[in-house]
Amino acid sequence: MILPSLAEARSPLWRPIKYSLFPPLGLATLASYLDDSDEVELVDQHVEDLKLDDEPDLVIIQVYITNAHRAYKIASHYRQMGCYVVMGGLHVTSLPEEAAIYADTICLGPGEDTFPQFLNDFRNNCPKPKYVSIHRSLTGVPPIRRDLIKRHLYLVPNSIVVTRGCPFHCDFCYKDAFFKGGKSFYTQQVDEALMEIDRLPGSHLYFLDDHLLGNQKFAAGLFEGMKGMNRVFQAAGTVDSILRGNLIEKAADAGLRSLFVGFETFSPQNLKQSNKKQNLKKDYEAAVKRLHDLGIMINGSFVFGLDDDGPDVFKRTVDWGVKNAITTSTYHILTPYPGTALYENMKAQNRIKTTNWDLYDTRHVVYETVNITPEELEYGYNWAYKEFYSWSNVLKSSLNHDSVKHVLKHFMYTAGWKKMEPIWKLIINSGMLNQMLPVLEAILSKVRNEKKSKLDNARLITIPSHS
Repeated sequence: MILPSLAEARSPLWRPIKYSLFPPLGLATLASYLDDSDEVELVDQHVEDLKLDDEPDLVIIQVYITNAHRAYKIASHYRQMGCYVVMGGLHVTSLPEEAAIYADTICLGPGEDTFPQFLNDFRNNCPKPKYVSIHRSLTGVPPIRRDLIKRHLYLVPNSIVVTRGCPFHCDFCYKDAFFKGGKSFYTQQVDEALMEIDRLPGSHLYFLDDHLLGNQKFAAGLFEGMKGMNRVFQAAGTVDSILRGNLIEKAADAGLRSLFVGFETFSPQNLKQSNKKQNLKKDYEAAVKRLHDLGIMINGSFVFGLDDDGPDVFKRTVDWGVKNAITTSTYHILTPYPGTALYENMKAQNRIKTTNWDLYDTRHVVYETVNITPEELEYGYNWAYKEFYSWSNVLKSSLNHDSVKHVLKHFMYTAGWKKMEPIWKLIINSGMLNQMLPVLEAILSKVRNEKKSKLDNARLITIPSHS
């Protein structure tokens, strides 16, 4: 089972720590359908070398858009040796005709439906060339084969996914193409999710779900069940889910300490263009304040290059992030992934300028822009990263918190993530990456809301009775 490295792995901008965070959970999930007697190895080319001198009966390759060319080369190598090759993943589902040239079998959509069918046919010597996911459910899915994960190679080996997909349908989102033809958002049973959490050692978790708070009933049950488990966790959610009801408070009580939030753009016109209706007329600063009041750090996601963006979008976005004490910012150049509504719209308008998938990495402009030149867009994207993570802005942003502990947490987390690359390389090369997990857990420890604490203490003061 192979996860080929992305094209960025050969780039001078390659950051080893970024791709040493999480193990390939998708492949480890599929491995749970194999028999106990099957001999299996899971190889993640981002953190280890792929040796091509073996001759397995079956080769399973997970394909993303920027590892597609490498995946095809690996597949071709093994097929020439007489091995049976199966490919699946986002890119295969988006462009099945392209992928089918390089594989004996392709699996389209989520693998919990298709992979067991393929295995049964393969064992009976009658595998089909294509399997398409239709019936989607996480009920009764076997436990992930975490024994195949080389934990010492990752900073966050306790990654977990308890839902699939997202309830929203943004035009630029790659995942929409992956779930086409069936349910696009569904969850595990709460009890089964809690059992998987209970299997994981230590206290830190990272939920890789696209929207952990997307099903309020499921999320509320999950967070209630996690109380008392002494976990700290990171996850992703929307602005709407932060502002609606008290679900975010329940998440914080269960141990949520950092949230990835898709702000994406400040322009209502851009939100409409992207079909990101869940962000329309939402108060971003109110969402930020609510998270900060709960001691939750924020990884804000922003997209540059939507049609309403002009050359001033970069400075406005960076300034807003610093002013509002966003812990980390992830910037993207708008990328029309194949299979998305954005791609189809741009293709119809003859705006797609290249199909070199290696460039579809959200760092390059691959389409015809409107109010900004491609050169301005790429320059502004790089400027935004450099400016937001400058030492002066890291310090300035950190100091915009109310509590001293939150100031220190923000500064340490941001500086550690973006300003310590030589140290991370040394730790990775020494094989000690997983030893840094206690440091991450300490940084994610709970921040006490000083304003709330003072108010609560004031309520404890009683007026003595004179009777």
